[in-house]
Amino acid sequence: MRLTEISYDTARPVEGYGRDFFRIGGQVLHGACLITPWDAGPWGGLEDVLAPLALAGRIDVLFLGMGKEIAHAPAEFRAALEEVGIGVEVMNSPAACRTYNVLLSEGRRIALAVLPVG
Repeated sequence: MRLTEISYDTARPVEGYGRDFFRIGGQVLHGACLITPWDAGPWGGLEDVLAPLALAGRIDVLFLGMGKEIAHAPAEFRAALEEVGIGVEVMNSPAACRTYNVLLSEGRRIALAVLPVG
């Protein structure tokens, strides 16, 4: 088997997560986070659709990590993003982090809005 090292260029992948934190590019963030290839910071959770809406035109898909278990995204949240051309893929937070990293390494126009697994 041949192993290939993954390169993220200047983008910052999710390096790890725990009960109430995410480690992105060496930085530890607590609570819900909004992560893009160019920035990472706190996010107000499902009640905060404005932060992801600000990414319109810069991303094609938002991966929405719902915590430890998968759950439905609020219909209003999904509709607001889809109205501005951002697709929403909902999964549990561990799967969302892994998927984000894979597509980030491919240079895709993506972002991650993730709730803690705690």
